[in-house]
Amino acid sequence: MSAVSKPYASLCAVAILFACCMSWKHSIVGVRDALLLAGRTFLLLCSITFALYLYPRMKVVLFPPTSQEETEGPEDAEARLKQDIARLEQQEKLNNKASHYQENVQKPKQEARLKKKEEKFYAMTGETWKLTEGQQLGEGELDDQEDIEEQEELTAQQRAIRRRKLPAMAFQGPAKKDPPLAKRVIVLPDEPPVDAEGVVNVALRCLSGRILKRRFLKSHPSTVLVDWMFKSGYHPAVYAICEPYPRRPLQTEEHLTLADVGIVRNSVLNVEEKDPSTT
Repeated sequence: MSAVSKPYASLCAVAILFACCMSWKHSIVGVRDALLLAGRTFLLLCSITFALYLYPRMKVVLFPPTSQEETEGPEDAEARLKQDIARLEQQEKLNNKASHYQENVQKPKQEARLKKKEEKFYAMTGETWKLTEGQQLGEGELDDQEDIEEQEELTAQQRAIRRRKLPAMAFQGPAKKDPPLAKRVIVLPDEPPVDAEGVVNVALRCLSGRILKRRFLKSHPSTVLVDWMFKSGYHPAVYAICEPYPRRPLQTEEHLTLADVGIVRNSVLNVEEKDPSTT
């Protein structure tokens, strides 16, 4: 039952009950007749309720609604046509926009990504020559008689180089390498006796914390300290011998002796890394 018909049905039922009560009060009807009247009233109410329940459903079956095209007028049809045209135009614009984005943005990105993967693959396999466009066989050959005669004077290898437009150095032999420099053999002087004249004890503090000790003569060249450091595992190109205080690199040259650089008594020197800005 619909929401609109429910109040009306309730109102009718109350009115009928009220009429029955009033008629029974002012009449000489007995109890049996009153019960019959009440039963008939109840059946009437049930019939009315059932009819109100079936009315909407029977209306749909007996009077089916007509289509929207039949009910709408000429103005509605024109408005509907305009809406359809606007919807089609909007859909076409969206399709064009998607096609433009796919063609100018997505496709170049995919091609660049694929080309990068291809270059990486050929670089791993050592076949980078496949990325070049190449040249057709026989392209660029000389047709003039003078060029043919000139080619006859060349060797087969030179003709092949000219025909393929390769640089002249492509088939040259391996480049001559300079002979390796002779390795300098480092030989430290023998340690003098403890009681010899002009003996100094030198301690070399390494970066690892190890301390090396050795005896030298004051007349020894100062470069023996560099050779000693080199034989201990510290290359002179990376490391240097420094004085502890003031902290500065020790001047070591062939023409300077240990006495000339200030080592006239027992000394402690440090091995430190060279400053890259000064090398």
